Amino acid sequence: MKRRPNIKLLLWLIAAVSLFHFAILTHLIPYETTWGGRLKSDAEMYAFESTSILANLFLGFVLIIKGEYVLKSVPSRAINLILWAYLFLFGLNTVGNLFAETLFEKSFSLLTLTFSYLLWTILKKDKKTNTIAP
Repeated sequence: MKRRPNIKLLLWLIAAVSLFHFAILTHLIPYETTWGGRLKSDAEMYAFESTSILANLFLGFVLIIKGEYVLKSVPSRAINLILWAYLFLFGLNTVGNLFAETLFEKSFSLLTLTFSYLLWTILKKDKKTNTIAP
């Protein structure tokens, strides 16, 4: 399958992003430089970072299913719908990061754009394979 290299790359990127969020969660990276500078307390940071980690892990799990690294227990249509939702969210996140207050966060627009592109290629390749009859 030609989409597998893109899925593998996304899984590595998700691992890196999850480590970044864990670094914020453990105060290795100050949360004031993230989330557009809008977080005002540790409680907000814990909520946002925990949600981000869970969302990234869920995306990783969906990609593992999509890449057929595990037995397929979820219909392809549901997997594709979830990936389209993430593509939309990463697209919005890219725009949001471009308008962030800090240069540090603006730089993440390149990462979210990469996520969007890779998801698009995975979904586009899947669409092509579904239209060709065996």
